[in-house]
Amino acid sequence: MRSELRAVRTGGVPVVVDVTDECAEFVQPEADGLLHVFVPHATAGLAILETGSGSDDDLLAQLDELLPRDDRWRHRHGSPGHGRDHVLPAVVPPHASVPVLEGRLMLGTWQRICLVDTNTDNHQRQVRFSFLTG
Repeated sequence: MRSELRAVRTGGVPVVVDVTDECAEFVQPEADGLLHVFVPHATAGLAILETGSGSDDDLLAQLDELLPRDDRWRHRHGSPGHGRDHVLPAVVPPHASVPVLEGRLMLGTWQRICLVDTNTDNHQRQVRFSFLTG
């Protein structure tokens, strides 16, 4: 297995960051196998969705409705409502796997691999790309 950890700057606002191009670059020299993407954080996740058409903003809006940033959370350190960030990975998992054939990600036409980060206290994230040869 080949694996690499990459840094992603997310800033201080909830964000969906498209990492598809980095994933494609990582698997490009490979043949067939499986790309596994993982975020080693308790407050971030990965989603495969269409971006640029508003779906990324819709996802963040729905997360705000499902997991409001208020004082209801038992986990209380950090900025107000930060406890919801610790529940996020149960809704948006911290991993995704994509088949790779002839060095190309086998994503659908509009599918993109995205880091979802609602934690405004942590502006730098890591994403681990791992390639399992088929």
